[in-house]
Amino acid sequence: MATHKKNTPVCGDHQVQKEWRKTTFEYSNQGITVRVPGIYAWVCPVDGEASFLPETVDELIMTVQELYETAQRAKTRRSGITEYVVSVG
Repeated sequence: MATHKKNTPVCGDHQVQKEWRKTTFEYSNQGITVRVPGIYAWVCPVDGEASFLPETVDELIMTVQELYETAQRAKTRRSGITEYVVSVG
């Protein structure tokens, strides 16, 4: 993805320009954690707080929901498998 230096956001907490780079999105609920690595976002270089583009958020919501539901079913049936790595592409 292309970035635009003139539109680089500034971290409100640290007053530094954010960096456009890959990061990991993480969602946890009821003992289930879903991590999606390799997602581009504006990231604060001080604390790593990420700001995702709206279209990325839409995709993450759908993806995390699907993965969470799969993990919830495995948890309900008390599967011994507790970690999954899925790659597309």
